[in-house]
Amino acid sequence: MRIAVLDAASAQQQLIGEALAQAGHDCRCFTGQHTLLPALMGEGFHLLLLDWDQPDLADGAFLQRLRVDLGLTLPIMLMSHRRAEADLIEALGAGADDLVGKPLRLPELQARVQALLRRAQLLATADPPQDFGRYRFLPAARMLLKDGRPVELKSREYALALLLFQNQGRLLSRDYLHATLWGTVRDDGSRSLDTHVSRIRHKLDLRPQCGYVLSAIYGVGYRLEVVDGPTALTPSGAGTGAPV
Repeated sequence: MRIAVLDAASAQQQLIGEALAQAGHDCRCFTGQHTLLPALMGEGFHLLLLDWDQPDLADGAFLQRLRVDLGLTLPIMLMSHRRAEADLIEALGAGADDLVGKPLRLPELQARVQALLRRAQLLATADPPQDFGRYRFLPAARMLLKDGRPVELKSREYALALLLFQNQGRLLSRDYLHATLWGTVRDDGSRSLDTHVSRIRHKLDLRPQCGYVLSAIYGVGYRLEVVDGPTALTPSGAGTGAPV
């Protein structure tokens, strides 16, 4: 499994990296948010290990940003000298999945990482792939394949694409899309939704030859329409019904 580690101390990075490598994992270490965030959005990590004692991480805002703003679903484990029950409750409330105490006991770290990865894999089996013609969504990995090849999507782009495919043929209003993707009912005037739709249309190559067309209804919303043809397949369980 691929594990990302955020820790400013190079000596501890080395210890963690060696311990996780012994357990069969591929570990990549980062010293700050500015290098970690692009990697999280562009690479397929299975777990994130964070030093919670760093000043810019201690208040939980960074965890909330990962979960809420970026929509990351991978397991997150914190390392900290803070071991009180209140600290654990705070960590879980901010978006962490587990907390391991410092100084680190490497066998315990290995065991906790294995347990967290197993739990994540069990959850993943309950969230099977969703196929729409030439497009396959892998919800557990938040990945989209077109003709078997990964399409590079940011978190909200993936969420928007999956929402459109699950509701193919339905007109989704701008208010509904904003509420679902940004948590706000009304457009703030930034054109973020239109930008995301444009990127989805381009990256997924949504045109008749691929079986789908993404149409804009001016001032109302968007509809992903199936185009008749051998590539336009509808999976069982795809969403249908009245406009949202």
